[in-house]
Amino acid sequence: MFQINARRTSLLRTPINQSNEISASKHTQEGGPLHRKQQKSNASMTTESAARQQIDEQFETKNQVDTSYLPDEEYQDVQSYWEASNYLSTAQIYLKENPLLSEPLKADHIKPRLLGHFGTSVGLNLVYTHLNRVIRKKDLDVLFVTGPGHGGPANVAQTYMEGTYSEVYPKITQNSAGLKALFRQFSTPGGIPSHASANTPGSINEGGELGYCLVHAFGAVFDNPNLIAATVVGDGEAETGPLEGSWKCVNFLNPIRDGAVAVLPILHLNGYKISGPTVYARYSDERLSSLFRGHGYDVHIVAGDDPKMIHNLLAKTLDIIFDRIREIQKKARESKTVEDILWPMIVLRTPKGWTGPVVVDGKQVQGTFRSHQVPLTEVRNSEEHLRLLESWLKSYHPDQHFTSEGDLKQRLKEFAPKGERRMGAKGNTGIPDFKRYAYEVKAPGSELKPSTVKLGELMRDIYAENPTNFRLFCPDETNSNKLGAVFDTQDRCLVSKILENDEKVSPNGRVMEVLSEHLCHGWLEGYNLTGRHGLFATYEAFALIVGSMAAQHAKWLEVCIKELPWRKPIPSFNILLTSTCWRNDHNGFSHQGPGLMDVILNKKSSVARIYLPPDANCLLSVADHCFRSTNYINTIIIDKQPQLQYLNMEDAIAHCAAGAGIWEWANSKGLNGKPDIVMASAGDIPTQELLAAVDWLHKNAPELKLQVVNVVDLMSLYHPDQHPHGMRDERFNQLFFDDVEVVFAFHGYTSAVHHIIHGRNQPQRFHVRGYQENGTTTTPFMMTILNEISRFHLAQLAIKKTKSNVSGKEALLSKLQSMITDSINYAYQHFEDSNEISRWKWQSSI
Repeated sequence: MFQINARRTSLLRTPINQSNEISASKHTQEGGPLHRKQQKSNASMTTESAARQQIDEQFETKNQVDTSYLPDEEYQDVQSYWEASNYLSTAQIYLKENPLLSEPLKADHIKPRLLGHFGTSVGLNLVYTHLNRVIRKKDLDVLFVTGPGHGGPANVAQTYMEGTYSEVYPKITQNSAGLKALFRQFSTPGGIPSHASANTPGSINEGGELGYCLVHAFGAVFDNPNLIAATVVGDGEAETGPLEGSWKCVNFLNPIRDGAVAVLPILHLNGYKISGPTVYARYSDERLSSLFRGHGYDVHIVAGDDPKMIHNLLAKTLDIIFDRIREIQKKARESKTVEDILWPMIVLRTPKGWTGPVVVDGKQVQGTFRSHQVPLTEVRNSEEHLRLLESWLKSYHPDQHFTSEGDLKQRLKEFAPKGERRMGAKGNTGIPDFKRYAYEVKAPGSELKPSTVKLGELMRDIYAENPTNFRLFCPDETNSNKLGAVFDTQDRCLVSKILENDEKVSPNGRVMEVLSEHLCHGWLEGYNLTGRHGLFATYEAFALIVGSMAAQHAKWLEVCIKELPWRKPIPSFNILLTSTCWRNDHNGFSHQGPGLMDVILNKKSSVARIYLPPDANCLLSVADHCFRSTNYINTIIIDKQPQLQYLNMEDAIAHCAAGAGIWEWANSKGLNGKPDIVMASAGDIPTQELLAAVDWLHKNAPELKLQVVNVVDLMSLYHPDQHPHGMRDERFNQLFFDDVEVVFAFHGYTSAVHHIIHGRNQPQRFHVRGYQENGTTTTPFMMTILNEISRFHLAQLAIKKTKSNVSGKEALLSKLQSMITDSINYAYQHFEDSNEISRWKWQSSI
């Protein structure tokens, strides 16, 4: 057992009331908030002394605290580095000129619009500074993950001080001109955002949308045996659903093969969100310890507002934690067993807006929500605010930490780790031949077989050949999605108690199943961002749960591709959507919705890809391409139920490479030249229904000349000016002509196709049928009837829209309507579709 000179929770199994509570108060002048004389104009005005007393009382020392853990020289290095980073963070928000305050501060030196968030930056700088110390001391490989949304000033300041920022952006030099450029770019037109975006070296978590820092961190350390992801969780972010679910990630963390205890969560409680208090900040230390111990964490509470005390306490705590991390890792790897472990975490309590103004205009700012963004807002208009800002900036002693030329002083340069050990310098397979998993297709549409089974077999062997850089992430649906072949080579991962009747469950498993789309999506993001490959598979309707996560990741990739050549390409984020809106059987309306397609469709063409393979061999071809690609979000949509198989592997490869093509074997016999109507489809069930409609028309309206087109790459319908996969007008007209009516059966919402073909010749001739938000618990064919995409509806549409004469047109339409009615009645009476419907095969038309 490790001991520390304050109350604490044991690193082992000791009673909860021994809370690991480390507090520091009696705030000193060193690096502390600005002290200024405040004229009390009336009794309601808050004085600085009253505000200071209120802050100090929140961090009252409860036990004897060791303030001499750090030698004086090391303490001074930590304090100076922290002050310098706080200066850079604050100056980014305010200054456009006079970067080192070499002359009295003037209104003209201040940015016209003050944007950004100061409130969390000092705490982030504190953690980053101390991690630098322990990385050098113990030679650690640490990734810094920032949860607080707008903590960008701190991340930028730290990576600038360690040198990585100037290496990535040579124009941001290590001198006065570079400092000026650094400050001027922050939250200004053409500059950088105020959160730790893709522009920030070392960042893998945007922070623009809250809730994902922990899950990204865990994804980063899976199969990354030497990496530690130190992850700062903001107390506002801790209130989100995804973050609340992320605490359970320790149950999937194996110290034998994953990062060295992988993730060190640091829950930073500074008390407030943008304008209100945070929940966890109001919890007692005992309640926090109980809560997170229940989640599986050994809680270390470090609290204070006195720099000297908190520097010593945090340094000692981190040394103890990282020694414990190595102990856990060493024991697990030597014994090859995983015990029930309490993983270290820190709860860090510091004041909101720490080191900033205490009182402004008679209102307390430090320690309140008023310091969340810009504590001094009228600097250009108020001489008092301007002088207050100047004193605040000077309290960080920039003249002591930077040379007169603006370079960081040598001793502070030496404080940061070197080379790849710098946290800002982070940013980090072989795939079997997919053709060997092909179905033999003797004749198009003649056999019903499950397509995703073949993808499972492919992934089974990817696992075998890539045991440390490939994972499947799925919300407890691997078998349901017919991907169960992966269990031939891998187990489900659970680092917890395993029962006798559990099947394919092991701490060593790499199939990641947890009933949270947020965790699965976030894990894969972290896994991809650190250079590994994977697949996120889920039911289509529930994919919208992570629609915003996908959008945020797409934005990240867009910035990397367009603006950041220094970012290495990363494996694509691959999504498989199964249990689609068309085939849900016992499930009802809640399981029916193709909305994620629209989310991806609206992302930039540089990253967005959507594939709708109609059968297994097309699925294999598409999946192989996706697994080998980089910097995309690949969305593959295909049903998990048995379906007709149309193309042999050679034809499937050619079809997928083209993105769309004419299925001549389904065309009207003897078709030569322009057809009477084009019958097109995108998606497996729409393709089946369209072919069944074509089959019916061949038999009942043989004079109608049909051309059949299938689209597998939805982006191929774009013009190449809009998407790199798009086809030129000449190719588009080969498929759809320029004046022929088109019946288009589509997997998703019809507006998507109309959006894509906008600008083509006479787009109004495309008559798209797709999902209309009509559903219930019903049979597969009834779903197509409810949404008017059944074979009978499509045949009706072709007869109505063709410009050619059709013999007995009204009788044919009436017959088709009767068949719709008969199908509805049959399903209601027998609770299933008729054999004529469910066993239909294309071969029957030959």
